[in-house]
Amino acid sequence: MKKVGLFFGSFNPIHIGHLILANYILENSDMNEVWFVVSPQNPFKDKKTLLNDHNRLDMVELALKNYPNIKASNVEFSLPKPSYTVDTLAYLNEKYPKYSFSLIMGEDNLKSLHKWKNADYLIKNYHIIVYPRVSESEAKTYEYQQHENISLIKAPIIELSATEIRNMIKENKNVRPMLPPEVFDYLDGSSFYK
Repeated sequence: MKKVGLFFGSFNPIHIGHLILANYILENSDMNEVWFVVSPQNPFKDKKTLLNDHNRLDMVELALKNYPNIKASNVEFSLPKPSYTVDTLAYLNEKYPKYSFSLIMGEDNLKSLHKWKNADYLIKNYHIIVYPRVSESEAKTYEYQQHENISLIKAPIIELSATEIRNMIKENKNVRPMLPPEVFDYLDGSSFYK
């Protein structure tokens, strides 16, 4: 049974924080692979600042080409929009019956998990790996935290945000250290996020 951790996101753009986290999970858990599931439209996010789906997927693929156990997935591109995690998982389970899927999410998402479609079903049926966020460090008492399917991991906290990176690009500031080199090259000289 291949164990795959699913890291859902807009990846708008993918940055080194995402890679550090995925690599940490691979090295410190029983996951065989981590898949970056590029979301066409997160029901909780504003679509105006979102780069085209295929441009974001291209950047993820470029960023991961030297990481054989981290893969890009466009599975949600062909599913009904907006994408709900529970529907995507149902589709993946059908397509890959020999794989076992876990969810990877930040503490901020765990906090709002009760708002997700079929949250109780997700918690009951899937292992959820939760990584820390600085902003969440104060009070850690929320609904699902003690559930047996939830693993809080001590991954390094990378306070990089795609929003901040997009704003810096708009202001012509240097974002090279924050992005995988291939992604920097892809964006450099383009009008993306300008």
